[in-house]
Amino acid sequence: MNKRFQKDQNILNKYVIFFFLAVVLLWMKTFIVQSTQFDLGIENSLQRFLLFLNPLGSSLLFLGLAFFFKGRKKYIFLLIIDFLLSFLLFANVLFYRFFNDFITLPTLTQTQNFGDVSGSISSLLKPYDFLFFIDLFLLIGLLAFKFVKIEVKDIGRRKVAALLSLALGISSLNLALAEADRPQLLTRGFDRNYIVKYLGMYNYTIYDAVQSTKASAQRVMADSNDITEVINFTQSNYAKPNPAYFGKGEGMNVIYLHLESIQNFLINYKLNGEEVTPFLNSLTSEGNTLYFDNFFHQTGQGKTSDAEFMLENSLYGLPSGSAFTTKGLNTFQAAPAILGQQGYTSAVFHGNSGSFWNRNEIYKSFGYNKFFDSSFYDMNPEDLADYGLMDKPFFEQSIPLLKSLPQPFYTKFMTVTHHYPYPIKEEDATIAPHTTGDKSVDRYFQTARYADEALKQFFDDLKESGLYDNSIIIMYGDHYGISENHNKAMEKVLGKEITSFENTGLQRVPLFVRVPGMEGGVNHEYGGQMDILPTLLHLLGTDTKDYVQFGTDLLSEQHDDLIPFRNGNFVSSTITAIDGKFYDSKTGLLIEEDRLPEAEKLQESASHKLSLSDRVVNGDLLRFYTPEGFTPVDRSLYKYNESEVVESEK
Repeated sequence: MNKRFQKDQNILNKYVIFFFLAVVLLWMKTFIVQSTQFDLGIENSLQRFLLFLNPLGSSLLFLGLAFFFKGRKKYIFLLIIDFLLSFLLFANVLFYRFFNDFITLPTLTQTQNFGDVSGSISSLLKPYDFLFFIDLFLLIGLLAFKFVKIEVKDIGRRKVAALLSLALGISSLNLALAEADRPQLLTRGFDRNYIVKYLGMYNYTIYDAVQSTKASAQRVMADSNDITEVINFTQSNYAKPNPAYFGKGEGMNVIYLHLESIQNFLINYKLNGEEVTPFLNSLTSEGNTLYFDNFFHQTGQGKTSDAEFMLENSLYGLPSGSAFTTKGLNTFQAAPAILGQQGYTSAVFHGNSGSFWNRNEIYKSFGYNKFFDSSFYDMNPEDLADYGLMDKPFFEQSIPLLKSLPQPFYTKFMTVTHHYPYPIKEEDATIAPHTTGDKSVDRYFQTARYADEALKQFFDDLKESGLYDNSIIIMYGDHYGISENHNKAMEKVLGKEITSFENTGLQRVPLFVRVPGMEGGVNHEYGGQMDILPTLLHLLGTDTKDYVQFGTDLLSEQHDDLIPFRNGNFVSSTITAIDGKFYDSKTGLLIEEDRLPEAEKLQESASHKLSLSDRVVNGDLLRFYTPEGFTPVDRSLYKYNESEVVESEK
């Protein structure tokens, strides 16, 4: 009996047995996390099998690297690797809870934002989150309490090679089966969900690192020939301005109002019989205001910064990370520079740190004359939200700054109160929360009401200041406020099942365009954030034909209503593509087989647009092309701080 126990104990003391225990624990943990914490859209038994299989190859391969260390060090490095993989898994879970997406290498460069989002991160933590590291605690416990004695003897090279070959073999089988179910998985730029679903979290991280490195290398490899195809495309897809609207706002001021997290379902929505956004609702029938009810956000991981990027440039945000943080020194032909060379003064108003999203750098590349960040505001602690100054004091303090600008001006106001997780003080709430039981969703309606009241206040102040009747006012929703992680609660809000088609419809955000003297009304044209810049420039009487812009004028009869999304899906007035399936945009039903060629053509066009735009941004291709009459931006002419603002001398 004692001999048998001693024999069993000797087996347990073998490093190989300890290693395989670590592999199995990490494998099972990862499988459970991928199955329960991410909505990966598992559709068949093969996909379920791959979700089960893919962590095994990764666990064997990465933990197997510890074999290259000698003696006791192989135990230490096994635990270190296990911790790093566990931390990566946990970090992605937190990121997914907030963004419904996975971490990419470029998002790790956005560390200047972390301090501002700390309040949001704490709201994402769950009581059971310590279980993400339970296997690591077990392994450390086995060693610490000497249930396992450290084997100093090293493993032979042949055995290590065999183990790593096994790991690579399993991963290769995984990839082959994934390719069979989803051809060209790694080459067609599918949604990140696909990569995690088929290859697993750890392989996805490698894939993302390779893609990010390739994107970073594009600028070095680019030359002047690369812009030719882009120019040919944008000029052939140019939409002529509508004579009825062209120049309607010529010489007027421009005021953009950034509606943080406002989704279109809020318009005319009633909670317990009470309008949530009565002021915005009133603008849908205001005589000089166009309200677009089929307008979609097209943001990716850059969220708010992506919305700004498209607004200013009519270029798509990047497939991963934020162009604001990674491409701040690029050459752009943005709205502030275009209009600045026509006599406009440009300024951004934002009650937060200028470094958030790297704004204080990329705004120089856009050609903004002034940036009024938090240093220009009285940041009373009682008036602060998680992301800066609350909307009402922000607008109130902005009016004197706005009036100080020479006219005509091009301005943008960034609001922050209506932001996840939607905290609001009892005294600031003028409508009761919803009753879904999901705290974020329930409070969403209270902060939306607060934001609506702040907008009404700002409009009243504009009228009193005398600026209202000579200003184009454009209000746009920047991105969704409630992610699909909250679809169960949203079903209670909307009173219907949230299918994938309905969820795509929820990506509608409001767009209001008010031009004094222009006939308003509800416009049903399909469009996206890419289309705002050419629409505005045509309203101001500036033709966009010679500029590299991927959107088209929403008011043009030649407007292209294809709306690509960064995950590879698209929406148009006829067909909607979601995860490789095609739906009729009006009925929500899968299209008939005879319409597949039309759908595939739209899919190809959407992918081509995204690809060309990425080439422009990653390759910094606008440095090789200057439209006639445009002067490239000189970043050295701009400096933003409280005591000194150096304007460009044009």
